[in-house]
Amino acid sequence: MTPLEEAAEAAAKLLVFREICAHPLALAWQELIQQLMSGDPLPCWRAYGRWFELLARQGLSWREWLIQEIRWADNPFSRAALQPQGIPAPLLQAARHDLRCLQILADSQETIAEQMQALGLGIPWPDENPSSSGWDPRPFADWGQSLEALIAHYRQGGVGLYGRYWAFRWGPAGLEGIPTPDLPDWEEIYGYERQKRQLAANTEALLRGDPALHVLLYGARGTGKSSLVKALLRRYGPQGLRLLELRRADLAQLPQILAELGQQALPFVLFVDDLSFEADETEFKQLKVLLEGDLLPPPPNVRLYATSNRRHLIREFFADRPSPQDPEIHAWDTVQEKLSLRDRFGLTLTFAPFGQTDYLATVEHLARRLGLDSSGEALRRQALLWAQQQNGFSGRTARQFLQALQAGLVEGG
Repeated sequence: MTPLEEAAEAAAKLLVFREICAHPLALAWQELIQQLMSGDPLPCWRAYGRWFELLARQGLSWREWLIQEIRWADNPFSRAALQPQGIPAPLLQAARHDLRCLQILADSQETIAEQMQALGLGIPWPDENPSSSGWDPRPFADWGQSLEALIAHYRQGGVGLYGRYWAFRWGPAGLEGIPTPDLPDWEEIYGYERQKRQLAANTEALLRGDPALHVLLYGARGTGKSSLVKALLRRYGPQGLRLLELRRADLAQLPQILAELGQQALPFVLFVDDLSFEADETEFKQLKVLLEGDLLPPPPNVRLYATSNRRHLIREFFADRPSPQDPEIHAWDTVQEKLSLRDRFGLTLTFAPFGQTDYLATVEHLARRLGLDSSGEALRRQALLWAQQQNGFSGRTARQFLQALQAGLVEGG
């Protein structure tokens, strides 16, 4: 049997990783293998062109792409790897068999390069390291021997959509991955060291599977509350943390969301930015179920991190207070129900407004990280003038000032 025939047979023998061969890139590979076995140069060049174009779009070699798809696979074997009762022996045997078959597919890239060079059109894609972390079978002479490492990768990094992405949103079809989320650097967020320590400690408890609290980050605008939550994902994403950003309208789907995430082994932070409700809105009742549960406890791997500029979260009016003319007998109970939402967060972190000293210290801190001169009096004068003309003293204003400075939009102070 020739190497090309062996590769075609290996693809046909796949059991639990068969979905990989349904991908357009794998279909193009199969077409190229068939054409190379036929030996007609013109169809070979066309098939090679389609395969090479798809590889170029991925920015990966054929071997790298296969490894990536194995790492992200969502199939009965990868899902069984997440279950505490273990993986049935037939699935283990099938997975080990498939890894050996996929190794034959990966090795075919050398044969393809040789065959195409003989036909006058061989440009092999460079084979580089697909990832600095995660499962990589190439140190193994036999990919089947890397099975235990692959199982450990699934348990730490997730499978399918959860392994492919760190950040998510909730769309019409359910969970949607965000390919390139905006993840601030934890160290760039200046000040509020106590709040940062508490938020990090709570998140690390969630990662360990220890009891963790729901968190309300309350305070003035521009103090970095939202940036701090998103920075957690950059800091702890490699350890398995996942973040789902929810809009207020998504809260109506909260029972469905919790049912989905509760089946996963990975820890999830539900992030609701700028959380507040009007007095006549009732979505806050869904949050109460998450914060304290009903007959079923909330999933232990899911915690809510919300930011708000409003301490009591629900807008209140003097007219809401009970009066002798109020027809409701227990009117104060209604008021207390609205006010109780904040109390259900186990941890409240308060972010006081920036003063001039805090603002200038943030400017100097960020300037140093950007490699700018942070000690000059001119920088401080320009920063103060910018704050007066723009949005006042805040961490957001400090970042905007330095961005404007780099863009040449700041005049001398």
